[in-house]
Amino acid sequence: MKPIKVVLVTVLAGGISIGTAIFGQKWLGETPLVEGLADHSRNRLETLPDFRLPDLDGREVPSNAWAGKVLVLNYWATWCPSCLKELPLFVSTQKALKDSGVQFVGITADQPQDVRDFVAEHPINYPLLIADPEAIELSKRLGNRLEGLPYTVIFDHRGRKVFSQLGPMNETELQTQLAALVVPSARRSTRTD
Repeated sequence: MKPIKVVLVTVLAGGISIGTAIFGQKWLGETPLVEGLADHSRNRLETLPDFRLPDLDGREVPSNAWAGKVLVLNYWATWCPSCLKELPLFVSTQKALKDSGVQFVGITADQPQDVRDFVAEHPINYPLLIADPEAIELSKRLGNRLEGLPYTVIFDHRGRKVFSQLGPMNETELQTQLAALVVPSARRSTRTD
């Protein structure tokens, strides 16, 4: 085949593919990927929303249980190596800052019994909640577009999102993020207004 024919066939095939992808979604009633991403970014949350999730005993825990505290919300799972790598850091930081208005909360993608078995061998000193489909959607709206684990979101004492990260946190990152929030919280607790 002559080079000009090869180019024309390639351009024609590419045009048909692109046209089918764009118009096919419209004809089939599917939402285009790009439009879905745009919708997702429009619905992104910058403050802690009201939600309720069950703890390991099945009791519903509302998000306002930690109102007025710096909240470190961590999506994790017992089968996630990166999640397990950061857990000791979260446990030690929760212990060190428990009287400074910092609260860690884990949201796990596991079954409650699997988490109970894990915690029996690896104690965790902060609340653990069980993720449901709404919690997964919440993680996306908080910025976890890839739905990966671990995913950590930090909110200030007013419930404003100040930091989020996909992947494990290290001590320097965590301390840097919390240092800016704990100092104002400590000052706030000494005011008399």
